[in-house]
Amino acid sequence: GWCPLSPTGAQTTQILVEPPWRPAVLWDRVTLTCQGSGTAGTTTWYKDGQCWWQEGQHRLSATESDTYTCDSPRTGRSAPVTVLDDPLVLQVPARALLEGDTLTLRCRC
Repeated sequence: GWCPLSPTGAQTTQILVEPPWRPAVLWDRVTLTCQGSGTAGTTTWYKDGQCWWQEGQHRLSATESDTYTCDSPRTGRSAPVTVLDDPLVLQVPARALLEGDTLTLRCRC
């Protein structure tokens, strides 16, 4: 399919990952949501840097281990999010952490 070019300027498009753990793994049934001030229009999704989906859907379920990015009409392309299919992974909460914060880790296998 045809993919538009991203506008130049600051990137304010982000991918919200649910559940909110890093790294994201397939067996967590990961949902990706493209968020940005330009997401009122068509959202274009990329897998491994290649145009993959352009149907105006801001949310999708990750079904393959890959690196995902999204592009919104006004705010450009997001930073990449990698979804893994590893059999063993140590996960941390997907939020900003400060020194002294209590940190919960998940060892998943």
